[in-house]
Amino acid sequence: MAREAFSLDDPVPKTPVLNNHGFFELPVQDQRNFGLLVLLYFLQGIPMGLAMGSVPFLLKNHIFLSPIVDAVWSPRFGRRKSWILPIQILSGIGMLWLGSRVEVMMAMTGKEGGPTVWGFTFWWFFLVFMCATQDIAVDGWALTLLSPGNVSYASTAQTVGLTAGNFLSYTVFLAFNSADFANKYFRDIPSEDGLMNLGGYLTFWGWAYIIVTIGLALLKREEKTQNEDGVWDVYKIMWGVLKLRNVQTIIIVHLVAKVGFQANDAVTNLKLLDKGFGKENLALTVLIDFPFEIGLGYYAGKWSQEYTPMRLWCWAFVGRLFAALFAQFTVAIFPPPASRRGTLVTEPFSCALQPDKERCLAGGGSCETIRDGYYFVNILCVIFGAVTFTMYIRPRVLQLQNLPMKAWRLAGGK
Repeated sequence: MAREAFSLDDPVPKTPVLNNHGFFELPVQDQRNFGLLVLLYFLQGIPMGLAMGSVPFLLKNHIFLSPIVDAVWSPRFGRRKSWILPIQILSGIGMLWLGSRVEVMMAMTGKEGGPTVWGFTFWWFFLVFMCATQDIAVDGWALTLLSPGNVSYASTAQTVGLTAGNFLSYTVFLAFNSADFANKYFRDIPSEDGLMNLGGYLTFWGWAYIIVTIGLALLKREEKTQNEDGVWDVYKIMWGVLKLRNVQTIIIVHLVAKVGFQANDAVTNLKLLDKGFGKENLALTVLIDFPFEIGLGYYAGKWSQEYTPMRLWCWAFVGRLFAALFAQFTVAIFPPPASRRGTLVTEPFSCALQPDKERCLAGGGSCETIRDGYYFVNILCVIFGAVTFTMYIRPRVLQLQNLPMKAWRLAGGK
């Protein structure tokens, strides 16, 4: 299959033969393209890490933007660079502007004549919207940048790049922005400021975006493609893909698979903070975890060549279930802070809602948890995850993995 002649309406190609070797054994061209993909995904993760709560919006935009990004482009710049170049320039300019004003905006927010929360909302909306569009273009480019047998490394590049960008902007930035963290681990003389501020961070990455975009425009040429599908044609193709039985099955699998880890992912860190673990200590553990996240992202792609991707995914699924139980055990044995020992038990409902809890404390009372729903819900989620994994998820994903490529494609011309 010639990559420059690829189209959604081409005849069904043969399934590419997977190459069972590591990254350093890939062709030099694929190694360079892999590095480019990691860089593009990394840049995409920078603003997304700062706007972590907007990930659902990013996913929602994929549905509506994908056909437009896929069908509208300039032959002069290339199918993917037509979107990546202007989007990264706009993102860089947006971060430069925001970086020069964000400190003043935060200081004046809520004061008379100062900015409102809508100003922040607009700029994060803009950055997330740019990231959503860029992600679509980079995902599409990844399929043609790498050789057909090495396409699985595209997901590895995405994992490594997005993980690095998100951790750098979310956890690493918050740690170095914290005065307590800086005073505890880096300073002999305490200070009220962290090692870096949001304005300087945004300014740095704004310039980084622009420099990388200029380099991409000058140094990387995109292969010519031919695609006559209009926007409406791509929407119809997308709807046809969503109606494929195998696609519907994998959507259900991913929808159900998340349930087993929900309580652990959402609450465990909060429970540790509630027990007095400390934000600076939690930030340090995440910093230690950061290189392991990057390394495992690479090895996941390598091992998937040897053990097949979904079999490896199943092993990781079971590991996450055990990790959820171990995390609950850690929370259970973690000693509570001394200030909470020996408190009196109040009426069960008086502390069920935050306003009631505040009234209780304001009246001189104290609140103690009689039954913590975290333990019950986490066990329930793990049981649900184990049952669904055994009875539905594992058989389905292994069955889907063995399907030929034609099972995931529409018939030509439809």
